[in-house]
Amino acid sequence: MKAIILAAGEGQRMRPLTLTVPKSLLKIKGRPVLDYVFDALPPEIDEVIVVVRHLGEQIKNYLGENYRGRKIAFVEGSDKGTAYSFLATKPVIGKEEFLVLYGDEFPNPEDVCNCLAAGLSVITFESNNPKLHGMASLRPDGTLEAVVEKPEIFESRTAVGGLMVLNDAIFKYQPYPNQKREYYLTSLLNQFVKEHRVVCIPSKNFIGDITAPQDLDRVENLIDRN
Repeated sequence: MKAIILAAGEGQRMRPLTLTVPKSLLKIKGRPVLDYVFDALPPEIDEVIVVVRHLGEQIKNYLGENYRGRKIAFVEGSDKGTAYSFLATKPVIGKEEFLVLYGDEFPNPEDVCNCLAAGLSVITFESNNPKLHGMASLRPDGTLEAVVEKPEIFESRTAVGGLMVLNDAIFKYQPYPNQKREYYLTSLLNQFVKEHRVVCIPSKNFIGDITAPQDLDRVENLIDRN
């Protein structure tokens, strides 16, 4: 089974750290963030497609063509947003379900396994600050109805994390911009869920992404506690 890791972003809010190092290679307790992503992958993931752009050569050099027993392929991402970076993987994805992860998040191995067991799915977590996350609107049966990116206010506290299981049908959709003219992967997901049942999997121990420099200390502290 294939996994896609999105690692093309510039990490502007992590500057000046990301001026010389891509965000996915910033270190937590002496190890790059990407290593923690690979730690969460179960044995059935035998091929990983890594989407790179900003300082992408560093990521290519770090992972090589085979990393920790998995075949690695690289795809050039886009500066137009995660939707277009994701769509760049279409030529290397077959008619199958696949895992999608963000290269700046810390997925829980149990969450990954739960998503894979559920089939088409997304990981969710509880958030008190909707302005920082994609917030989930759920159907009565608990499946995903839509994602609203970073609203000012939102009735639900359920947010969507950067871990999901999708299939190749998502590539037929065209991304659309938000009010800031940003093209998020969720613009594709919102079209996908209208035609597919996508299960929401509550995270067992959501750590979150690396957005600002203070998150490095936050994640280190969380790792120390676990």
